[in-house]
Amino acid sequence: MSLMASILRRKFPYGHAPVFLQIRLLSSSTSHFDTTSRQQRIEKILVANRGEIACRIMRTAKRLGIRTVAVYSDADQDSLHVKSADEAVRIGPPPARLSYLNGPSIVKAAIRTGAQAIHPGYGFLSESSEFAQLVEDKGLTFIGPPVSAIRDMGDKSASKRIMGAAGVPLVPGYHGSEQDMEIMRSEADKIGYPILIKPTHGGGGKGMRIVQSHVDFIDSFLGAQREAAASFGINTILLEKYITQPRHIEVQIFGDKFGNVLHLYERDCSVQRRHQKIIEEAPAPCVTDKFRSQLGQAAVSAAKAVGYHNAGTVEFIVDTTTGQFYFMEMNTRLQVEHPVTEMIVGQDLVEWQIRVANGEPLPISQVQVPLSGHAFEARIYAENVPKGFLPATGVLHHFHPVPVSSTVRVETGVEQGDIVSMHYDPMIAKLVVWGENRAAALVKLKDCLSKFQVAGVPTNINFLQRLANHKAFEEGNVETHFIEHHKDDLFVDPNNEVISKDAYDAARLSAKLVIACLCEKECCVLKENRFGDPSIRPIWYTHPPFRVNHHAQSTMELEWENEYDHSSSKSLMLSITYKPDGNYAIQNLQIGENNTHILEVKASYLGNNSFRVEADGVTIHVCLAVYTKDQIKHIHIWHGPHHHHFRQKLALELSDEDETLHKTSFETKSYPPGTVVAPMAGLVVKVLVEDGAKVEEGQPVLVLEAMKMEHVVKATSSGFVQGLKVSAGQQVSDGSVLFKVKNSGLFEFE
Repeated sequence: MSLMASILRRKFPYGHAPVFLQIRLLSSSTSHFDTTSRQQRIEKILVANRGEIACRIMRTAKRLGIRTVAVYSDADQDSLHVKSADEAVRIGPPPARLSYLNGPSIVKAAIRTGAQAIHPGYGFLSESSEFAQLVEDKGLTFIGPPVSAIRDMGDKSASKRIMGAAGVPLVPGYHGSEQDMEIMRSEADKIGYPILIKPTHGGGGKGMRIVQSHVDFIDSFLGAQREAAASFGINTILLEKYITQPRHIEVQIFGDKFGNVLHLYERDCSVQRRHQKIIEEAPAPCVTDKFRSQLGQAAVSAAKAVGYHNAGTVEFIVDTTTGQFYFMEMNTRLQVEHPVTEMIVGQDLVEWQIRVANGEPLPISQVQVPLSGHAFEARIYAENVPKGFLPATGVLHHFHPVPVSSTVRVETGVEQGDIVSMHYDPMIAKLVVWGENRAAALVKLKDCLSKFQVAGVPTNINFLQRLANHKAFEEGNVETHFIEHHKDDLFVDPNNEVISKDAYDAARLSAKLVIACLCEKECCVLKENRFGDPSIRPIWYTHPPFRVNHHAQSTMELEWENEYDHSSSKSLMLSITYKPDGNYAIQNLQIGENNTHILEVKASYLGNNSFRVEADGVTIHVCLAVYTKDQIKHIHIWHGPHHHHFRQKLALELSDEDETLHKTSFETKSYPPGTVVAPMAGLVVKVLVEDGAKVEEGQPVLVLEAMKMEHVVKATSSGFVQGLKVSAGQQVSDGSVLFKVKNSGLFEFE
């Protein structure tokens, strides 16, 4: 790649105008991407997908001046891909089979909105030859390969026969049409165990079985057939020799309608869980230039064998014991992991797809394809890692990805406040980084993962960090059993006393930082006089606090949400003392533990829940996320490589020496039933109902805040609110009557 192209690529963020300049600079002639093609050019595209890939396609289309149409189910009505499109059409209820897999409805939406082309993205209908045929039958352009190629490559048995005839290396196996169980078992004996049973259609690891011996074949075969039928509607099976130490390496190929096919180098996708990729990289580590060339040539041969055009991926399995590679399958679509290829070749593959669909030739030849640096992609999922990576659902109460640049991309289809639905894939985002070499890219990946903040649903971010920091991964020694082989390093055993103690100590430190930061933020807010007269600021923050030669002291209890052990949570009881110099002295109060150490913390609020914190002579940057869910306060903290999640179960309580002086009238006086008084001095930050309103049992009425601890006042029975005179921003003294409820029981505090 020329120096000028390299400078342009790194100077500007991905997705802006210089991408087109790169293509021009890399071309030997300005006539490639002919803008005078007689074929009608695409001016409006319907994206038959959702989430991040829909947003990704729309971004390129808009840069090219092409209008976009989104389709959505009821679950996605307010989603980011709908907001990103010029137009949007509802296609059905949440289940995919009634919406995103409803080909006729999608084509009808394209015709209705005047779209000339449909881009299928990946997944859903992207590899359906029937859908592609329907699109073409309606006079629309399918932005993808020819129908015949989709059909031939969609049948794994047929694809292997075609590849074998084209001279592409194949794993020893049986790819015939015969499905009699005894014949199949005989073929398995000829291949030699262990063998791999695979459905001829579909993907994602569904229906796959590893069979170690002759006696296990029948049960495994029948189980694979049942799962294949349930997942894909077709129960035909193929057999392959099982490679015991494999790598999963795939090649990005691209063809035009003039018979030109080239490859854009390879990607290593070996690190997987549940047969699904989680970290991909390009180019593949620890391979020679000769191997790379042979792999690329085999992929091009595979594409030419089926008359391929547009984007595609040829997947190979590599036997690490022999170095031999074998054809596995061809994906006739844009891959999830295509951004890593874009990063190392400086090209926009979606733009290439659109231009090829327009009838234009490829912009460059094989010898002009650059190879610059190294890129990683980490898939960030909402999932329970300790529970076998089971998908999770919920609200993204906090979503703060890392800043993007020319070397960092975040591909996502969600925003803060969105719901991760049970109906679709739980991938939240893809983090893509580029570096001058693999080591530099890996440093950037680790840094970005540590700063990628998600709260509200469990994620695999911490697990991805452990993966990226593993010595074997750092050295590029990857294969498809990587997670299984290194599980003792990657998963924290709650029964391991040493590891559990380290995790607990880290959580306890985070809890201390949380308390200091919360109190400091409240102090800053009160100093800004947001809620009232500074003359009535709580005595907690006067200088000196409370009285001469006395330090205000309170306690807080947090429950640590231990991601490594969901069977139990750990309660942390801490004492916090506000000192005259503005620092916080925090001490552990756990029964049965050494509680002599006092951590002094100096916290400075930077805004937007960010803090600069000094503790034990070390200054660090701390970020918090705080939200309420099911009437429980959730607090997340990020600092350095650490992320911890706490629940607030109890409010701050005054220490024994202060309790006598500040005992509330609520504790010493008797009030008529239904009377609610303030348990301590504080600020009313939220009033949730109006005076006279009917409230149900357990319904919150107002929120009282003191020392950055929220006390939610809620009803224990139904009734009507009377005498509610307080308002947000009002300071109340301890024991003052807040309101009462007619024909209601007492209220409780949280």
